[in-house]
Amino acid sequence: MATGSAGIGRVNGAPPGPRAPNRRRGGPCALSWPAEPQPGEPPLRTTQVKRFALAAIAAVLLLTGALNVRSVIGGSDNRLWDADPSVPSATDQLVGAAVRLPTQLDDQIVSLQDTLRARPNNGEAASLLGLAYLQKVRETGDPSYYPKAEKLFTHALDRNKQDLNALVGLGTLALARHDFAGALDWGQRAATLNPYHAAAYGVIGDAQIELGRYDDAVATFQKMIDLRPDLTSYSRVSYARELYGDVDGAIDAMQRAAMAGAGRRENVAWTQTQLGNLSFNKGDLDAAEIQYLASLTTLDGYVYGRAGLARVAAARGDLPGAIDLFTQAIQTMPLPEFVIALGDVYFASGQPDEAAKQYALVEAMQQLYRQNGVDTDVEMALFDADHDRNLDDALKQARAGYDKRPSIRTADVLAWTLFKTGNARDAQPYSQEALRLGTKDALLHFHAGMIESALGNRDAAIAHLQQALDINPHFSIHSVPQAQAELTRLQPAS
Repeated sequence: MATGSAGIGRVNGAPPGPRAPNRRRGGPCALSWPAEPQPGEPPLRTTQVKRFALAAIAAVLLLTGALNVRSVIGGSDNRLWDADPSVPSATDQLVGAAVRLPTQLDDQIVSLQDTLRARPNNGEAASLLGLAYLQKVRETGDPSYYPKAEKLFTHALDRNKQDLNALVGLGTLALARHDFAGALDWGQRAATLNPYHAAAYGVIGDAQIELGRYDDAVATFQKMIDLRPDLTSYSRVSYARELYGDVDGAIDAMQRAAMAGAGRRENVAWTQTQLGNLSFNKGDLDAAEIQYLASLTTLDGYVYGRAGLARVAAARGDLPGAIDLFTQAIQTMPLPEFVIALGDVYFASGQPDEAAKQYALVEAMQQLYRQNGVDTDVEMALFDADHDRNLDDALKQARAGYDKRPSIRTADVLAWTLFKTGNARDAQPYSQEALRLGTKDALLHFHAGMIESALGNRDAAIAHLQQALDINPHFSIHSVPQAQAELTRLQPAS
């Protein structure tokens, strides 16, 4: 990997992008449950409408999700998009989170709402409010803002078919709701309208990744970084390199993203946590801890830094510490991935009843996501397969997910659910597909090893299981003991 390049490098032979002054924008699409919020510009005064538009786009560029329902804004229909940002969300109520203090973003939301009530046909105000709602999701994890944002974006397009903010906003929403085909369409429409708008290519490339179109995604990210080498493009390059197994190149690109985001504390904190994740995923707990602590120094209480420290604590066997840190993270940002991790730590610490409470909470949370249009099939399939719950339904969800988003991650989930339902032979080709890019992911190799073992392919099973532990001996508090036990069983006594 030509780590000195600003471009993709040797991921698929794409030429390096030009070096250019760093820009300060958001981050990449996170491929998580349902979407890890990404960094963005701090909110600005609502009187600075044009500047706020740019800031809001940056803030939500890499969330993940959208609807396609049309509505009228104004009059009696304004409750279709209206929201009180001071009211505790349903997710906050589920986890018993403390009442949130008012923020500058809340003030901006109220101001934009007032503007739109007074001028219902103001499409620009509708777009800005939709973007502000997406930033609200990024800050709170409350999915109820998704359908409201969609109403606003579609209203803006009713007023102006060439509203670039609305098109990118709808693409971002589609990503967040795991409608990746829809996101691709919105992104392409935005790029057709303005082929020099880098944010449109971010939406397109993120969708292509989740649709399994990796060569296309690399070309799209290359175009994005050629147009605007900044935090959003460098961080996408990082993820592409990671997928292709170039972890050092991924770290280099994320370090460039960190430099590009300098000056915005949240941007810096986000890149520090990503660097921590890259280190954690290759088993370097000390380096990961340094980055997570740095993110908390950069931005006090940064939730993803705290969750990262929880993972490090669990990996080191400090289960009480991990429980405390995950609990704090959930109180700040009630995301299912944090709740699942907390449940797994409770289970590992010999508290199955407490673990069961967390797993039940995950089911309640996914209902809220579904009610707000988020497709959680793949995420729930993996959760259920990992915990031997609802396995027949998990397999149906995994198949449905693969039909809609045939990425290597979804292929792995389908392989794992097939294995868990006793179909190791059918699982094998999907497991091989999941590894086709050479991704250095311990979980992918763990799943492959268990599948090969079930098929009686002892050497292949040992190779995959050992590789999983070599990549990251702490990859999962839930799965590492299984990998170690299976290796012990397969290897002859010395």
